[in-house]
Amino acid sequence: MSQKIAVVMFNLGGPDSKNAIKPFLMNFFMDKNIIRLPIPFRCLLAAFISSRRSKREAGESYGELGDKSPLLENSILQGQALEQHLNDSRETENAEFKTFICMRYWHPMAPQVVREVRDWGADKIVIMPLYPQFSTTTTWSSLEQWNKALFEGGIEIPTSTVCCYHDNEGYVKASAENIRAKYEQAEKDGYEKPRVLFSAHGLPEKIVKDGDPYQWQCEQSAEAIVKELGINDLDYEYCYQSRVGPQKWIGPSTEEALAKAAEDGKAVIIYPHAFTQEHVETLVELDIEYKEEAEKMGLHGYYRAQTVGTHAAYIEGLADMVLKHADKEGVKAEHFECPCPENFDRCCMRSEDLAQYPQRDAHKAAA
Repeated sequence: MSQKIAVVMFNLGGPDSKNAIKPFLMNFFMDKNIIRLPIPFRCLLAAFISSRRSKREAGESYGELGDKSPLLENSILQGQALEQHLNDSRETENAEFKTFICMRYWHPMAPQVVREVRDWGADKIVIMPLYPQFSTTTTWSSLEQWNKALFEGGIEIPTSTVCCYHDNEGYVKASAENIRAKYEQAEKDGYEKPRVLFSAHGLPEKIVKDGDPYQWQCEQSAEAIVKELGINDLDYEYCYQSRVGPQKWIGPSTEEALAKAAEDGKAVIIYPHAFTQEHVETLVELDIEYKEEAEKMGLHGYYRAQTVGTHAAYIEGLADMVLKHADKEGVKAEHFECPCPENFDRCCMRSEDLAQYPQRDAHKAAA
C-alpha cells in the first residue's frame, strides 16, 4: 500500500473579487509579524490602512487585473506541475503525492486546507513554501497559522517543513534562464551591457535588524543567479520594492535603483527574484507603474524578466526537495543545516522561540 504524502504549498494570497480587497488587506495588516503593535492598536491601524488602500487599489492596482489577483490561479498551476512531476517519478512508486495550496491572507487559508489534507487521508505532510527566502513575515507567519489550525483541529500528522531554499539549483537555473532571455533581447535592441536589477519585496529595516535573514537570503539568491548566468562583468544591483508606511525600509528602493540607472544611461532588466509567480507586484507594480516612472526619469530600455512560475527546472527543484524531506520531520532548510550567519537569530532553525513553536506542546502551554 502506497504512502499518501500531502505537499502543502504556502503563499501570500490575494483578493478574488473587488469586495475581497478590503478584508484581504485587513487580514494582512492584522498580522503581528507585519505590524508589531498590541492588538487594539494593530486593529485600529489595520482598519485605517486597509480602508484607505482598498479604495486606491480597487481602482488602480487590482483594477488593472479585473479587480482580482491571479496569485491563486498561478499557484495552483505550480502545484499541478509539481504533483504530476512527483507522481510520474520513478523514485515515488510507493508513494502518492497530492499538492494543496495554502494562502496566508485569503482563501484557501489554513483551517480549510488542514481539513482537506485530513479528508484526503494523508500519512505525511511536506510543507513547501513558494517563498524561496525565509522571513518571519512570510514563511514563519504562514507556519504559525498552519500549526494553529492543526492544533485546533486535533490533527496529528508527521510533518516536514522546508523553511528556505534561496540557492536551490532548480530555482537558480530557472531564474538565470529567464533573465538571460531578456538580456539577449535587450542586446538585440541595441542596449549594450544592460543592468540587472534584482528587485525583492522590501521589509522595514527594524525587522531585519531584529535578526530576520530575509535580506541576506535575497542577496545570496542574487549572487547565485549571477554566478549561474556566467556573463562577464555583469552590471547588477539589489533593490527593494513595495514600501508601505512611514518606517525606514531596507534599500536601496527600486525607484532609487531606476533613477541611478537613468543617470548612468543604462537599460535595465528587472527580475523579481523573491516572487515565484506572477501577481499584482509583478504585473502591475513592475510592468506598469515602475515602467512609467522609468520613462519619466528618461530611462530607455526597460525589461522585466518573468518569474520562475512552472519553469521545468524550478518544478524539478521543488520535487527534489520534497523527496529529500519526505522521510524527515521538523523544520529544516533545504540542505538540513542552517544557512544563515549567526547574527540572524530570527532564523527558523536557530531561534529558540521559533524552533519550539511548531510543536504541539507549545500550543498546549499557550492555551
